[in-house]
Amino acid sequence: MAFNFSVLKVRALSALVFVIIMLGGLVWNNYSFFTLFVVIAMGCLFEYQKLITHIYPNYKSISIFHKWGFYILAAGILFTLSAKTLPFKSEIFKLVGTRVVPVILGIMIMGDILSKKISLQNWAISIAGLIYIPMGLSLFYQIKASPVSTNYGNWDFAIPLLIMVAVWVNDTMAYLVGSVIGKKQITTVSPNKTWEGTIGGMLISILVVSQATAYFLPDLNSNTVFLICLVSVIAGNFGDFFESKLKRMAGVKDSGSMMPGHGGFLDRFDSILLAGPFVWLLLDIMYHQ
Repeated sequence: MAFNFSVLKVRALSALVFVIIMLGGLVWNNYSFFTLFVVIAMGCLFEYQKLITHIYPNYKSISIFHKWGFYILAAGILFTLSAKTLPFKSEIFKLVGTRVVPVILGIMIMGDILSKKISLQNWAISIAGLIYIPMGLSLFYQIKASPVSTNYGNWDFAIPLLIMVAVWVNDTMAYLVGSVIGKKQITTVSPNKTWEGTIGGMLISILVVSQATAYFLPDLNSNTVFLICLVSVIAGNFGDFFESKLKRMAGVKDSGSMMPGHGGFLDRFDSILLAGPFVWLLLDIMYHQ
């Protein structure tokens, strides 16, 4: 993969804006944290439906109730799961999800039945999308719910931020290393991914993020930080390959055009869709046995 400075410049500028928005959502307060992941989920779900209609054309036949209820149901899932872990003052977060989810689910099913568009395959696709995206992202709420006390105060966003940074550094370094010395292609599913770039990106990400965390947040356990970085980059790479497989099956280059030089929501967040759940599992094994 040849090095292209103009492409790198576009990617860098759009990434800078992206990082500013992401950091604001992550660190401001619980409401911004919740809203950030709802927006990510909605964008990813929209692109997921587009990809699926290319792969399974019959999915276009779902009823209007199924199509739009899909998004409301996803939001309801995020409301329900966030209310159990984020310390919101408003009771609406504890009520909306539990009331909306079964009602919307019932409306979606009845809409398909009455319009004679019920299909087990289409429902399996929708359920898979709900597990893959909003349910996976909701685990970031649980990760945040475990407060992290540091010398700078209660940084409960530290671990979600650590996951994000590890994935971002890995993606960036894999691109740069692969552009310069990448030769051996990993798979035809993602033709621009090379072994040199992938391994280089992982090693640099783990080393840089672990050392930076040790410097800025020395009271965080170094072994835990190392494991979080390791799991994040490994799972993140598999998330990237999975989304690349979906795009290859759909016959498209990018899932969308949200970020110049980066593609759509799924292109940008495919890594954290798997990194988050696996880090959550790691923390659960380590601290809740």
